[in-house]
Amino acid sequence: MDIDKKLSLLGGLTPAQFMRRHWHKKPLLIRQAVPGPEPLVSRAELFELAGRDDVESRLIVHGERGWTLRHGPLPRRALPPLSRPGWTVLVQGVDLQVDAVHALMQQFRFVPDARLDDLMISYATDGGGVGPHFDSYDVFLLQVHGRRRWRIGRLDDPQLVPGVPLKILANFEPEEEWVLEPGDMLYLPPRWAHDGIAEGECMTYSVGFRSPRRSELAREVLVRMLEAQEEDEVLYRDPGQPATGTPGLIPPPLRDHAERAIARLLGDRTALDCALGEYLTEPKPHVWFDGAAAREAADLSGGVRLDRRTRMMYDARHVFINGESYRAGGRDAVLMRRLADRRELGAGEVARLSDGARQLLEQWADDGWLHALDPS
Repeated sequence: MDIDKKLSLLGGLTPAQFMRRHWHKKPLLIRQAVPGPEPLVSRAELFELAGRDDVESRLIVHGERGWTLRHGPLPRRALPPLSRPGWTVLVQGVDLQVDAVHALMQQFRFVPDARLDDLMISYATDGGGVGPHFDSYDVFLLQVHGRRRWRIGRLDDPQLVPGVPLKILANFEPEEEWVLEPGDMLYLPPRWAHDGIAEGECMTYSVGFRSPRRSELAREVLVRMLEAQEEDEVLYRDPGQPATGTPGLIPPPLRDHAERAIARLLGDRTALDCALGEYLTEPKPHVWFDGAAAREAADLSGGVRLDRRTRMMYDARHVFINGESYRAGGRDAVLMRRLADRRELGAGEVARLSDGARQLLEQWADDGWLHALDPS
């Protein structure tokens, strides 16, 4: 992607300008960011996804009795009639299920893949919404079908309505208000309060981003680093321990042993890099791949394309794919990084890989992580 090319997706801004002026800073309303959009998933197809147990979905209803929330799977009989106002179905990770939605997500890769999370589709009947709330992450809200009225404002008071199954702001004070038509898009930074209400039947695509909490990041990285060191365990030894009359006292040498273990762990930069890359590319728990065990090995000489569910990243010394890490250097590293950035390699590029790197591609193809390009 040319980050200095003006995009209608960003209202005529270049990706570089958008990131500098708006990302994590202030909202942006973009009229006709995607002119004349057609829903990439029909209402019936979305309802079918909501009914699957490998897809995360929620049903939110707002009526005379207040708010109700039900988690999926949501068979069609669990959904209210289309004529009933005030209900919403949210389906997460549609980019992992539908190629066209995955392709739409690629337009937002001016943000690092390590931050890009998923695309959620919200279907609502007239008056449907999830109430005034705020997100802890950046979000693009693309209107694809029908109209939705958005009200937004700075989050001055994060107090929530008690006794409600949703995180609804108790004292929402909007500052701006717009009606989004099909093709319009609204960008919101983290912690901007917003409330979207459907005006008639509507469908909204939400592109969300990962914002891991510091504690979550530390826990996941440290667990992986510890697992990698299990074969190099050093047992605590104390041949000089004298007899004690205070058996409840923790021996200072044991505390020192723990301190050295932590210092050694944190001092291993390579292990930290590997653990971080593996964590960031780990597929979500409900994601699995269709392996090629029962099929004839694919011919990859015509080029390869990553599966839409595959997460692939790299750093200065490694490539990471679906929770696994590999050392990479020289021409192989250049080409593997290109595969991560472009999500495909052409025939000539595959031919330039070493035998070992091509064998890796073959293994990833067997695992369903990538696919052969059509030679035609």
